[in-house]
Amino acid sequence: MSDDGKSKRLSIGDLSKRTGAIVETIRYYEKIGILPVPERTSSGRRIYNQDDLQRLSFVRRSRELGFTQNQVRGLLGFVDTKDSSCDDVRELTLEHLSEVRRKIDDLKKMEAVLVDMANQCMGGTVPDCPIIDALYEAEYSTARS
Repeated sequence: MSDDGKSKRLSIGDLSKRTGAIVETIRYYEKIGILPVPERTSSGRRIYNQDDLQRLSFVRRSRELGFTQNQVRGLLGFVDTKDSSCDDVRELTLEHLSEVRRKIDDLKKMEAVLVDMANQCMGGTVPDCPIIDALYEAEYSTARS
């Protein structure tokens, strides 16, 4: 057998086990074009190869790092066309990094509000709970952040 990425055949279950992606997700990625439509056996079962395994692993890792589906498509587009530069990948990554940093800032603000709310609680009863009261206040987040 050649080592062209196509020699080892995997079932959808095997692909799922090897990547940690659930079967429904694999089918969804095929449906939306992130994964290619696989070959099928004469009985209609999907057959995957090492290229599919690598691609799905790439997609899973990208998603774990918070890249959106559209960003993953963009990254895969760079890989598939082979005419993009590393600068293109870097630019997309830096855009994503900016989004991540904004989310971190938002989470830090949320943390401060939650710490403030928790610090106000003296362990009384629910009708007099400052946390419950704060959650009812529409202005809480803007007044304290």
